[in-house]
Amino acid sequence: MPDTFVWVLIVVAAIFVISTIARAIRIVPQAQAFIVQRLGRYSRTLDAGLHLLVPFVDKVRAGVDLREQVVSFAPQSVITSDNLVVEIDTVIYFQVTEPKSAVYEIANYIVGVEQLTVTTLRNVVGTMDLEQTLTSRDQINGQLRGVLDEATGKWGIRVNRVELKTIEPPASIKDSMEKQMRAERDRRAAILTAEGVKQSAILTAEGDKQSAILKAEGSAQARILEAEGQSRAILQVFDAIHEGDADSKLLAYQYLQMLPEIAKSESSKIWFVPTEFTGALKAITAGFGQKEEAAPLKAATGRKSTAQKSALGDAGAALAAAKAELKSATDDATSSGRTSGRPFDPEIEKGLK
Repeated sequence: MPDTFVWVLIVVAAIFVISTIARAIRIVPQAQAFIVQRLGRYSRTLDAGLHLLVPFVDKVRAGVDLREQVVSFAPQSVITSDNLVVEIDTVIYFQVTEPKSAVYEIANYIVGVEQLTVTTLRNVVGTMDLEQTLTSRDQINGQLRGVLDEATGKWGIRVNRVELKTIEPPASIKDSMEKQMRAERDRRAAILTAEGVKQSAILTAEGDKQSAILKAEGSAQARILEAEGQSRAILQVFDAIHEGDADSKLLAYQYLQMLPEIAKSESSKIWFVPTEFTGALKAITAGFGQKEEAAPLKAATGRKSTAQKSALGDAGAALAAAKAELKSATDDATSSGRTSGRPFDPEIEKGLK
């Protein structure tokens, strides 16, 4: 029986020693810190690594995470300066820099940061209207960060960043804003369309202007070249006529060639007959001229004379003489045309061309 009691005591002592050693050894993970109290008072802060504590004297008060933490708070109702209620979601990025202050200066630093964020947000947004609130996120973030960093410094916390996730205005205001934005975009689209039409009209007018200028310049150049060509052609024809030594009979022959072309036109009422051609018909005029001279003799004598008969009888001979002279003129013109270098064309001679 005594041996059993001894063994029980040994086992209890071993358990006590083991538990005491276990309580005396503390391993602190990386990026964490342990607050150690000795007999209820702050003793020291344990960093990452292996540490030994005095059993039943030292006690770990709390462990503090030294990494940067992200906390998202529930949407908060904030009233703007124009009496509109908006819902704002905030996100806080902070880090514990002094574990002792974070444990002993405030009971719960997360709740403290949240409440401080809400009150600061209401103070900042309360001085702005809705439009400024929607367009001044960076300004609001900067003011919140400055106030929170200053207030949480004594808690051993550093606020690195503050972000506004969403800013939700009332539903009626959202509808009005959407209509306003739609109207503004329609106005900008109409302005851009009008500017495009204006630029298109200006470019079209410039193109028409340049086209008209180029056409006018081309027409002027064409007329100048055409005039120069006609001038050179006239000079060459004039030189050819003088070199060929053309006479009046040749000119009369050219007129005779043009008479059939003139006769083809239905609107031709008057023919211009050259004087060289009328010279060939002088015999006919002379023959009828004798008839006109016999009329005064009849009026003077009051009777029909034999001279009048002879004149009337010679009219056929005069017509034959005129035809012979016309044939002679045609032959001379043909001969002159051949000597002047123009090729002989029987069709032209017959008046068929």
